[in-house]
Amino acid sequence: MKKMTVHKEGYTSIALCILFIFVLNAVIQFYFPQAYVFKWIIYILSFALFVIILQFFRSPFLEVTKDDTQVLCPADGKVVVIEETIETEYLKDKRIQISVFMSPINVHINRNPISGIIKYFKYHPGKYLVAWHPKSSTENERTTVVTENSAGVPVLFRQIAGALARRIVWYIKEGDVVEQGQEFGFIKFGSRVDVFLPLGSKVNVEIGEVVLGGVTVLASLPVKPKSKKG
Repeated sequence: MKKMTVHKEGYTSIALCILFIFVLNAVIQFYFPQAYVFKWIIYILSFALFVIILQFFRSPFLEVTKDDTQVLCPADGKVVVIEETIETEYLKDKRIQISVFMSPINVHINRNPISGIIKYFKYHPGKYLVAWHPKSSTENERTTVVTENSAGVPVLFRQIAGALARRIVWYIKEGDVVEQGQEFGFIKFGSRVDVFLPLGSKVNVEIGEVVLGGVTVLASLPVKPKSKKG
């Protein structure tokens, strides 16, 4: 059984939820002391709300197996896109894009897909289109991160806010040395993560597959040919 804690991003939300439930139930008890059925309905709904908020901010403990040749999934969710596309912000070439949709019931911790040095980071304010909308990758609120591994292979990935997600959190900056599977951010209430891989990468997932952040191997990176001496 996985060890589970509450993520630090949830402390304020959980406290506000408890306060709301306390005030609501106190008001119901004061104004409707004899409405037993109504009060029990409110009690049940209050408990359900608390459980939903609590599970959203759960933080499972992971033991990550690091491998420089592999790209780990940066988030829990479902694979919704696997396609070749042009990455226009930083890499400016053709890449394999893999997108993972995170529903409100998923763990919303984001993890580094590879180990290496962060060569580029940028936050983009934007719209809040539904996370599966084709333009959400370029028009929604988002962050863009490029990490280069020890072999000099760059992988670009994005946190993308959805219709419900109104806050993206990150704990990294350009120049940081990061470890594969290490937490780098968090998105609240439904969102999406895009990963852009070099052509020649071997994709290990399929459309519709349920994936786990820091556990599922999205792809294997292509091996750079060694330069000939002499």
